[in-house]
Amino acid sequence: MLLLKATKLFFIFLTTLLTTVTVFVPERSNAQTATTTAPAQSESIIQALQKGGYIIYFRHPQTNPNQADTDTLHLENIKAQRQLTAVGERQAQRIGEVFRAIKIPVGTVLVSQYYRAQKTAKLAGFTNYQTSIDVTEPQNVPPVEIQRRAAALRQLLATKPKGGTNTIIIAHRPNLEEAAGKEFGDLKEGEAAIFKPLGKEGFEFVARVASPEQWTDLASSFTPPQASN
Repeated sequence: MLLLKATKLFFIFLTTLLTTVTVFVPERSNAQTATTTAPAQSESIIQALQKGGYIIYFRHPQTNPNQADTDTLHLENIKAQRQLTAVGERQAQRIGEVFRAIKIPVGTVLVSQYYRAQKTAKLAGFTNYQTSIDVTEPQNVPPVEIQRRAAALRQLLATKPKGGTNTIIIAHRPNLEEAAGKEFGDLKEGEAAIFKPLGKEGFEFVARVASPEQWTDLASSFTPPQASN
Protein backbone atom coordinates (compact mmCIF):
# COMPACT_ATOMS: atom_id res chain seq x y z
CA MET A 1 0.00 0.00 0.00
CA LEU A 2 2.79 2.44 0.91
CA LEU A 3 4.55 1.77 -2.42
CA LEU A 4 1.30 2.31 -4.34
CA LYS A 5 0.63 5.55 -2.49
CA ALA A 6 4.17 6.82 -3.11
CA THR A 7 3.87 5.97 -6.81
CA LYS A 8 0.57 7.84 -7.12
CA LEU A 9 2.02 10.89 -5.38
CA PHE A 10 5.03 10.83 -7.71
CA PHE A 11 2.88 10.90 -10.85
CA ILE A 12 0.71 13.68 -9.38
CA PHE A 13 3.90 15.67 -8.76
CA LEU A 14 5.14 15.10 -12.29
CA THR A 15 1.78 16.20 -13.70
CA THR A 16 2.16 19.57 -11.98
CA LEU A 17 5.87 19.77 -12.77
CA LEU A 18 5.63 19.25 -16.52
CA THR A 19 3.90 22.35 -17.81
CA THR A 20 3.08 24.01 -21.12
CA VAL A 21 6.01 23.87 -23.53
CA THR A 22 7.21 27.20 -24.89
CA VAL A 23 9.38 27.52 -27.97
CA PHE A 24 11.85 30.42 -28.08
CA VAL A 25 13.65 31.57 -31.19
CA PRO A 26 17.04 33.17 -30.37
CA GLU A 27 16.90 35.68 -33.20
CA ARG A 28 13.69 37.20 -31.87
CA SER A 29 13.25 39.75 -29.11
CA ASN A 30 11.19 38.93 -26.01
CA ALA A 31 8.26 40.81 -27.52
CA GLN A 32 8.31 38.42 -30.47
CA THR A 33 8.58 35.21 -28.44
CA ALA A 34 6.46 32.47 -29.98
CA THR A 35 4.56 29.98 -27.83
CA THR A 36 2.98 26.66 -28.59
CA THR A 37 1.24 24.02 -26.52
CA ALA A 38 2.38 20.41 -26.61
CA PRO A 39 1.21 17.26 -24.81
CA ALA A 40 2.82 16.46 -21.46
CA GLN A 41 5.89 14.29 -21.80
CA SER A 42 5.25 10.58 -21.35
CA GLU A 43 8.51 9.82 -19.55
CA SER A 44 9.54 11.21 -16.18
CA ILE A 45 11.79 14.22 -15.98
CA ILE A 46 14.48 12.14 -14.28
CA GLN A 47 14.52 9.56 -17.06
CA ALA A 48 14.77 12.38 -19.60
CA LEU A 49 17.68 14.02 -17.79
CA GLN A 50 19.47 10.69 -17.40
CA LYS A 51 19.63 10.49 -21.19
CA GLY A 52 21.17 13.96 -21.43
CA GLY A 53 20.49 16.69 -23.94
CA TYR A 54 19.00 19.36 -21.65
CA ILE A 55 19.98 22.74 -20.23
CA ILE A 56 19.33 23.03 -16.48
CA TYR A 57 19.31 26.67 -15.37
CA PHE A 58 19.62 27.17 -11.60
CA ARG A 59 19.13 30.38 -9.74
CA HIS A 60 21.68 30.22 -6.91
CA PRO A 61 20.28 28.91 -3.57
CA GLN A 62 19.25 30.96 -0.53
CA THR A 63 21.23 34.12 0.22
CA ASN A 64 21.26 36.60 3.10
CA PRO A 65 18.58 39.25 2.37
CA ASN A 66 20.33 41.69 4.69
CA GLN A 67 23.35 41.82 2.40
CA ALA A 68 23.73 43.65 -0.88
CA ASP A 69 26.17 43.76 -3.78
CA THR A 70 27.97 47.01 -3.03
CA ASP A 71 30.94 46.84 -5.41
CA THR A 72 29.55 45.54 -8.69
CA LEU A 73 32.44 46.94 -10.71
CA HIS A 74 34.92 44.71 -8.88
CA LEU A 75 33.48 41.21 -8.69
CA GLU A 76 36.71 39.89 -7.23
CA ASN A 77 35.69 41.75 -4.05
CA ILE A 78 33.76 38.83 -2.59
CA LYS A 79 33.16 40.48 0.79
CA ALA A 80 31.10 43.19 -0.95
CA GLN A 81 28.62 40.64 -2.33
CA ARG A 82 25.48 38.91 -1.07
CA GLN A 83 26.45 35.49 0.26
CA LEU A 84 24.84 32.07 0.54
CA THR A 85 23.37 31.35 3.96
CA ALA A 86 24.04 28.07 5.79
CA VAL A 87 20.72 26.86 4.37
CA GLY A 88 21.81 27.90 0.87
CA GLU A 89 25.07 26.02 1.24
CA ARG A 90 23.22 22.88 2.25
CA GLN A 91 20.84 23.32 -0.68
CA ALA A 92 23.80 23.47 -3.08
CA GLN A 93 25.24 20.28 -1.57
CA ARG A 94 21.86 18.57 -1.88
CA ILE A 95 21.64 19.32 -5.60
CA GLY A 96 24.98 17.65 -6.22
CA GLU A 97 24.10 14.67 -4.02
CA VAL A 98 20.87 14.05 -5.92
CA PHE A 99 22.49 14.39 -9.32
CA ARG A 100 25.11 11.80 -8.37
CA ALA A 101 22.61 9.48 -6.67
CA ILE A 102 20.30 9.23 -9.67
CA LYS A 103 23.11 9.51 -12.20
CA ILE A 104 22.15 12.69 -14.07
CA PRO A 105 25.13 13.23 -16.41
CA VAL A 106 26.67 16.69 -16.26
CA GLY A 107 28.85 18.13 -19.01
CA THR A 108 29.53 21.85 -19.33
CA VAL A 109 28.89 23.94 -16.20
CA LEU A 110 28.69 27.72 -16.66
CA VAL A 111 28.36 30.01 -13.65
CA SER A 112 28.02 33.69 -12.92
CA GLN A 113 31.06 35.67 -11.82
CA TYR A 114 29.30 36.45 -8.55
CA TYR A 115 30.73 34.27 -5.81
CA ARG A 116 27.37 32.92 -4.63
CA ALA A 117 27.01 31.16 -7.98
CA GLN A 118 30.58 29.88 -7.94
CA LYS A 119 30.20 28.58 -4.38
CA THR A 120 27.01 26.80 -5.42
CA ALA A 121 28.94 24.94 -8.12
CA LYS A 122 31.75 24.08 -5.72
CA LEU A 123 29.44 22.77 -3.01
CA ALA A 124 27.42 20.77 -5.54
CA GLY A 125 30.62 19.10 -6.70
CA PHE A 126 30.55 20.59 -10.21
CA THR A 127 34.29 21.16 -10.02
CA ASN A 128 34.76 21.65 -13.77
CA TYR A 129 32.71 24.86 -13.80
CA GLN A 130 33.62 27.90 -15.89
CA THR A 131 32.70 31.48 -15.03
CA SER A 132 31.11 33.56 -17.77
CA ILE A 133 30.21 37.24 -18.06
CA ASP A 134 27.33 36.12 -20.31
CA VAL A 135 25.43 34.63 -17.33
CA THR A 136 26.54 37.21 -14.74
CA GLU A 137 23.77 39.44 -13.36
CA PRO A 138 23.96 42.76 -15.27
CA GLN A 139 24.01 45.16 -12.34
CA ASN A 140 25.00 48.76 -13.11
CA VAL A 141 25.74 48.11 -16.77
CA PRO A 142 24.43 49.95 -19.87
CA PRO A 143 21.18 48.71 -21.47
CA VAL A 144 23.09 47.53 -24.53
CA GLU A 145 25.12 45.17 -22.32
CA ILE A 146 21.94 43.83 -20.70
CA GLN A 147 20.62 43.06 -24.18
CA ARG A 148 23.90 41.46 -25.24
CA ARG A 149 23.92 39.14 -22.23
CA ALA A 150 20.28 38.21 -22.84
CA ALA A 151 21.07 37.31 -26.46
CA ALA A 152 24.10 35.31 -25.34
CA LEU A 153 22.00 33.38 -22.82
CA ARG A 154 19.36 32.64 -25.45
CA GLN A 155 22.11 31.19 -27.60
CA LEU A 156 23.36 29.07 -24.69
CA LEU A 157 19.85 27.73 -24.07
CA ALA A 158 19.63 26.77 -27.74
CA THR A 159 23.02 25.01 -27.81
CA LYS A 160 22.83 21.23 -27.55
CA PRO A 161 25.11 19.70 -24.87
CA LYS A 162 27.85 17.23 -25.65
CA GLY A 163 26.49 13.76 -26.31
CA GLY A 164 24.85 12.10 -23.34
CA THR A 165 25.26 15.03 -20.93
CA ASN A 166 23.28 18.00 -19.64
CA THR A 167 24.58 21.57 -19.47
CA ILE A 168 24.27 23.29 -16.09
CA ILE A 169 23.98 27.08 -15.77
CA ILE A 170 24.08 28.64 -12.28
CA ALA A 171 23.17 32.29 -12.37
CA HIS A 172 20.41 34.77 -11.49
CA ARG A 173 16.74 35.52 -12.02
CA PRO A 174 17.11 38.75 -14.07
CA ASN A 175 19.27 37.03 -16.68
CA LEU A 176 16.68 34.35 -17.39
CA GLU A 177 13.80 36.83 -17.35
CA GLU A 178 15.55 39.00 -19.94
CA ALA A 179 16.46 36.02 -22.13
CA ALA A 180 13.38 33.80 -21.91
CA GLY A 181 10.48 36.00 -20.84
CA LYS A 182 8.60 37.60 -17.97
CA GLU A 183 7.18 34.24 -16.89
CA PHE A 184 10.56 33.60 -15.25
CA GLY A 185 10.39 36.82 -13.22
CA ASP A 186 9.30 34.81 -10.18
CA LEU A 187 12.20 32.32 -10.29
CA LYS A 188 13.03 31.69 -6.65
CA GLU A 189 16.43 31.19 -5.08
CA GLY A 190 17.42 27.56 -5.60
CA GLU A 191 14.79 26.98 -8.29
CA ALA A 192 15.70 25.33 -11.60
CA ALA A 193 14.24 25.79 -15.07
CA ILE A 194 14.83 22.98 -17.56
CA PHE A 195 15.08 23.62 -21.31
CA LYS A 196 15.42 21.46 -24.40
CA PRO A 197 17.84 23.11 -26.87
CA LEU A 198 16.78 23.05 -30.52
CA GLY A 199 19.81 24.58 -32.20
CA LYS A 200 18.84 27.13 -34.84
CA GLU A 201 15.17 26.72 -33.91
CA GLY A 202 15.77 28.05 -30.41
CA PHE A 203 14.76 26.15 -27.29
CA GLU A 204 11.78 24.68 -25.48
CA PHE A 205 10.88 25.24 -21.85
CA VAL A 206 10.23 21.83 -20.30
CA ALA A 207 9.73 22.15 -16.54
CA ARG A 208 10.58 23.94 -13.32
CA VAL A 209 11.82 22.29 -10.13
CA ALA A 210 10.80 24.72 -7.43
CA SER A 211 13.55 24.04 -4.88
CA PRO A 212 16.59 21.88 -4.12
CA GLU A 213 14.34 19.98 -1.72
CA GLN A 214 12.13 18.93 -4.64
CA TRP A 215 15.14 17.31 -6.30
CA THR A 216 15.37 15.18 -3.17
CA ASP A 217 11.65 14.35 -3.45
CA LEU A 218 12.13 13.35 -7.08
CA ALA A 219 15.06 11.12 -6.21
CA SER A 220 13.18 9.51 -3.31
CA SER A 221 10.17 8.77 -5.52
CA PHE A 222 12.12 7.51 -8.50
CA THR A 223 12.22 3.76 -9.08
CA PRO A 224 14.79 2.68 -11.69
CA PRO A 225 13.30 0.50 -14.44
CA GLN A 226 13.76 -3.22 -13.84
CA ALA A 227 16.15 -4.98 -16.18
CA SER A 228 14.46 -7.61 -18.31
CA ASN A 229 15.57 -11.23 -17.98
